[in-house]
Amino acid sequence: MYQDYKNVELVKPVGLELKDRLVGVQRVTKVTKGGRAFGFSAIVVVGDEKGVVGQGLGKSKDVASAIAKAIEDAKKNLVRIPLNKVTLPHEQKGKYAGARVNLIPAAPGTGVIAGGAVRAVLESLGVHDVLSKSQGSSNPHNVVKATFDALLQMRSAQTIADQRGISLDKVFNG
Repeated sequence: MYQDYKNVELVKPVGLELKDRLVGVQRVTKVTKGGRAFGFSAIVVVGDEKGVVGQGLGKSKDVASAIAKAIEDAKKNLVRIPLNKVTLPHEQKGKYAGARVNLIPAAPGTGVIAGGAVRAVLESLGVHDVLSKSQGSSNPHNVVKATFDALLQMRSAQTIADQRGISLDKVFNG
């Protein structure tokens, strides 16, 4: 799922205190010759609020088991995102299908300025000060994936210094 990104650190859920947030539940209908068959799909974000976050999708005939499946799926897709204390290291844009998300680090005390799906991801991640703008599609599935696209492109100052082969203070002053 995350093979297109360079510095992705996958995390095992063992020993982490993960909190789950339900982003959305959709009722889906399959029309058959016997009538309509209703099912549910749930999208869930889990995180430890310390830089580890994952998202998952679950489908079932009833809501409770769809949510349970989504939580299990999210625990299989955990990644570590570099944070700068309680904000992001730099501005980043992400996109997935028709959804576009712009994440901007903010000064301490700003809070999480974000809409529903983006807010769920950022709060599960443990970000407290951030500005965001979601454009295009408002479909929660695509907005969550666009937010993950932006987050997975994040690089810490230390990573950038290592990649360029220079010291950390030269990254900021060079």
